[in-house]
Amino acid sequence: MAKTSTEAESDKPLRHGYTTGSNATAAAKASLVRLITGEPVTLSEILLPIGERVTFTIVSQETGDNWVESGVIKDGGDDPDATHGALILARVEWQEEPGIVLDGGVGVGRVTKPGLAVPVGEPAINPVPRKMLRTTVQEVLNQYELMDRGVKVTISVPQGEEIAKKTLNERLGILGGISILGTRGIVVPFSTAAYKASVVQAIKVAKASGCQALALTTGGRSEKTAIELYPEWPEEAFIQMGDFVGFSALHGKKQGFRRLSVVGMMGKLSKVAQGVMMVHSKSAPVDFNFLAAVAADAGADEALQEQVRTANTATHAGELMTAAGLPQFFDLLAACCSREVHRHVGGEIEIETILTTMQGAILGRAMYDGNDSGDSDRDRG
Repeated sequence: MAKTSTEAESDKPLRHGYTTGSNATAAAKASLVRLITGEPVTLSEILLPIGERVTFTIVSQETGDNWVESGVIKDGGDDPDATHGALILARVEWQEEPGIVLDGGVGVGRVTKPGLAVPVGEPAINPVPRKMLRTTVQEVLNQYELMDRGVKVTISVPQGEEIAKKTLNERLGILGGISILGTRGIVVPFSTAAYKASVVQAIKVAKASGCQALALTTGGRSEKTAIELYPEWPEEAFIQMGDFVGFSALHGKKQGFRRLSVVGMMGKLSKVAQGVMMVHSKSAPVDFNFLAAVAADAGADEALQEQVRTANTATHAGELMTAAGLPQFFDLLAACCSREVHRHVGGEIEIETILTTMQGAILGRAMYDGNDSGDSDRDRG
């Protein structure tokens, strides 16, 4: 049978993109080559950390008395992120002192909080891109027998400050722009590695900032609710984990936290209550038979259980329980969430779950620390 156009498209191999670190390195090499030779550079080949050599197109090149600045457009491949399409600039200039100095210009963030891979006060250029830049610059200097010349490389991203608003950078204490990232040099299509890495960084920052507990939220609305519930907690304690519930909880425990509050709405947390720890809409469906069983525990009769079983969404199931005057359903569901997360991380930690509406009202709340008697208290502050 012939495939549909959609099926045919899905069979196509996905195209890799390249990290901001790779783009910055290619731009820096182009700038240095022109600074040395005086000849315009339109293509720049670099070696990626994974061992592949890749050629980048130089889209702009400006010169001054003692400097050259080259630009590359970042291509995220078939998994475009917030930086896809951004102009990455690298200005290279001679300096009197020997050695290679790296700096961040407009649109590259500056680290202001401990706990990251880059020290406080430094531009947010991560360790692997730093190594790529230094190695590539030194190779060019060696090639032209200028081994002892001093070079300063400044990476800029003109749209970086605006792009950073779509990232977790401000929460991490990276101010003024984006980070120059990448460990392999390539962006793997549909990889969740970048977001997971940002969550791990946020947890490390929270630990380094002295936080005693974490509020892991599924998004912006639930984070706002968590902040209102715990106004005394420092801002570093609130982490948008997105769909990565189990991953985030495991790393919270790994960093030594002994209390985690999971805050979110019915759709995603009803999956967590089932034991699903990655709650993307495509990862697993809501189990309405499970919700019906919880409804039964909350006192729903057979007719209401059947309504829950045939509900359109988890939120719809919750609305049915609210209309029936059975709010304990949400506490029971929250208790299931807390027990499942506790089990997933291997215990030895307190897990609180707070179920909220889109408007920020609390539906249900439960704490679990391994004691099967549980602790469900809707009014506990």
